[in-house]
Amino acid sequence: MPKRCRARAVIGIAVALLLIAGCSGPPPLGPLAEDARILAFGDSLTQGTGAGDGENYPAVLERLSGREVIESGVPGELSEQGRRRLPGVLDAIDPDLVILLHGGNDILRGKDLEAARRNLAAMVDSARGRGIPVVLVGVPARELFFRSTAEMYYTVAERRGLPLEADIMETIIDSPELRSDSVHPNAAGYQRLAQALYDLLVGAGAIDN
Repeated sequence: MPKRCRARAVIGIAVALLLIAGCSGPPPLGPLAEDARILAFGDSLTQGTGAGDGENYPAVLERLSGREVIESGVPGELSEQGRRRLPGVLDAIDPDLVILLHGGNDILRGKDLEAARRNLAAMVDSARGRGIPVVLVGVPARELFFRSTAEMYYTVAERRGLPLEADIMETIIDSPELRSDSVHPNAAGYQRLAQALYDLLVGAGAIDN
């Protein structure tokens, strides 16, 4: 059995054992093989708007983690569009882990956040239905100074038992030295985002430090 298949089998067994044991809270992530593929799926925050070549968070995370990180970000994309796009990307790439950073454009454009929550949940289910674990990244809600992560991310993470990085985008948006404009990180901001995700993956057991 190829290493990637063995790793995915280990993840499935670990999650099943935790569910049987009745453990509370999100399950840890299974270890990612050295040849694992991580899919970074999202909008302009994933594509890297505001930074140069090789400075977006997927590129930095690839260097930190030693795993291939495939960037699939579409600037301006709404969560409904992402929900429709994701299945084809999953089929084409067959990743071992998905990092989902989406929904920010719904917030900026004043869209229905309950609909956005359902779209995020559908994206999570699309990946997990293929046996692919998901890490969710929260984006600040449209409040004063954009400082508070939108509740929909906490809801999806809790209901689906996901690892959630809820703090880093708040930190970046609240720090002018980490932003290229009012909503996008600069190179230093993407470095901080990648580091936060790397730390999460290490803490969840996906990567050895």
